[in-house]
Amino acid sequence: MEDLRARTGLPVATIQRLAAAEAFRSVGLDCRQALWDCRALRPAPDLPLFAHAAARAEGAQAAPVRLPETALSEHVVADYRTLRLSLKAHPLHLLRERLVREGCTRAADLRSRRFGRPVPVAGLVLIRQKPGTAEGVCFVTLEDESGVANLVIWPDVMERHRREVMTARLMAVEGTVQHDEAVVHVIAPRILDRTALLGELSADLFRTDIARADHVANPLPRDAGRHPRDVQVIPKSRDFHQKRESAHP
Repeated sequence: MEDLRARTGLPVATIQRLAAAEAFRSVGLDCRQALWDCRALRPAPDLPLFAHAAARAEGAQAAPVRLPETALSEHVVADYRTLRLSLKAHPLHLLRERLVREGCTRAADLRSRRFGRPVPVAGLVLIRQKPGTAEGVCFVTLEDESGVANLVIWPDVMERHRREVMTARLMAVEGTVQHDEAVVHVIAPRILDRTALLGELSADLFRTDIARADHVANPLPRDAGRHPRDVQVIPKSRDFHQKRESAHP
């Protein structure tokens, strides 16, 4: 990093942004290692008196610190936090092994399921729509690593699962598949909020195993086991709630 700064004259803040954007993977540094190496750069220009202070003197040099390579899941989480998407992998791909154990069907496989057959489906919530002309029916679009699944949620189901429908970032449904030549959708009588699974994608989750000594007077927060940065892994969906126009002028 020091060599790059000396050759280009780039500000330290610019080099840090390049590191965060993984611009140094072509020279063998992943995001974590590049950001760590940036910490050694001084943000202020060298004064004339100290212009040669960084020159190597005789003697042994300190060995560079090599951090563990960032896991794919953490790369994906970082991409979604900053770009709202990732070209490395889909979050559902990283959770697929667990979802398979739970019997979840991929979106791309829905058409091959028999009409009216029960199918569990899970995915990131992309869009919620409740058109005024739909008589209270809510439509939700889920996305997994294979494609999208369109959910149809009847008004009575919406009333029972309003919290899950309106707040889930990762939604799972136990429904029945229906399809024709052009459209595949799932009728969803039961809806589950599986957003908590997204927190498992980051390997550096903070765990508090020992309470503070003053936990009686200052109890630990209920979410003390969450990621220390306490940020959302998946951005919010795009929601469209249209009110029916009144028949009266």
